[in-house]
Amino acid sequence: MIAPLFDLPQPVTIPVAGETAEYPIGRIFCVGRNYAAHAAEMGFEVDREAPFYFTKSPANAVLTGASLPYPPGTENYHHEMELVMAIGAPVFRADAAAARSAIYAYGCGLDMTRRDLQIASREKQRPWDLGKDVEGSAVFAPLTRAAEMGEIGPQRIHLEVNGEIRQDATLNELIWKVDEIIVHLSGFYHLRPGDLIMTGTPAGVGPVVAGDKIMGGVDGLAPIALDITQAE
Repeated sequence: MIAPLFDLPQPVTIPVAGETAEYPIGRIFCVGRNYAAHAAEMGFEVDREAPFYFTKSPANAVLTGASLPYPPGTENYHHEMELVMAIGAPVFRADAAAARSAIYAYGCGLDMTRRDLQIASREKQRPWDLGKDVEGSAVFAPLTRAAEMGEIGPQRIHLEVNGEIRQDATLNELIWKVDEIIVHLSGFYHLRPGDLIMTGTPAGVGPVVAGDKIMGGVDGLAPIALDITQAE
């Protein structure tokens, strides 16, 4: 067996409530503008023809409770609170029933965003990678098995910065529901265990600075926390 030139960091794994084994992160898909009020605050109407996506690198994932330095290259670093789906079975070209059965667990997530860089790229019709795929920008709380979560809809989703409520909505406000997202995305990818889908953020996104403490939650799920420290 040929040895690699160097070792890579081990992939992040997410604890699962009631399980001794943890969920390994394979790929991270993110749904854009999936709450009408958030789309409006960003200056857009919701595209109801189909959901759209961007991705984050698994290497940029961290777990709740992390302390992360304010990232370089930005003066407008934003929080985005999200419901996360964890895929637990292979699924391709799924119907609604297969989509629902493929969801292994749900969790809370933070999509941290260099908003100024995202907007600059968007205005030039360029990819969003510099704005979205940032080191430490995909933050995950422990997962809860889907069967324990029940029907998605009435649960509150919220985020506070230094104790001040910034985002407050319910999952009923999702434009594309969880099964609809999987049905659509599985038409383009062979989804598999290890795939995470961040389902979009409600209105109220905004900037954070060094010293801020972010806390968020979704009813029925383990909460999420992130501390922003001084830039390196």
